[in-house]
Amino acid sequence: MATKQFTGSSDEADLRRADSLAREIFSDVANKWALLIIEVLGERTLRFSELRNEVEGISHKMLTQNLRMLERNGLAERKVYPTVPPRVEYTLTEPGRALRAMVDLICDWTHQHFGHIEGARRRFDA
Repeated sequence: MATKQFTGSSDEADLRRADSLAREIFSDVANKWALLIIEVLGERTLRFSELRNEVEGISHKMLTQNLRMLERNGLAERKVYPTVPPRVEYTLTEPGRALRAMVDLICDWTHQHFGHIEGARRRFDA
């Protein structure tokens, strides 16, 4: 996967620009699976199977892809233990924990406005 290299240009940090590195990062982390994985990992270290059990509905493939993306972006760390079968654990890095604080705010917002959104959907769909 080709990644844009940050050269210090303010254009690279502009989410409105289609070619910005910031938009690439935003696109990586702003998907439902990544947000749910970040929320579940929280301050804990979890094995792959534990994560899969916690994030209901995620496939093995999607969990793998999203964990690799989080690791690639430096938001999660993967530790492999030399056992048979191999034991693999994931934990959030410091930037990952900082992002989790933002995910917590999104979760709080969702809970706070759930009734309003549910009512708006009912009215719209009627």
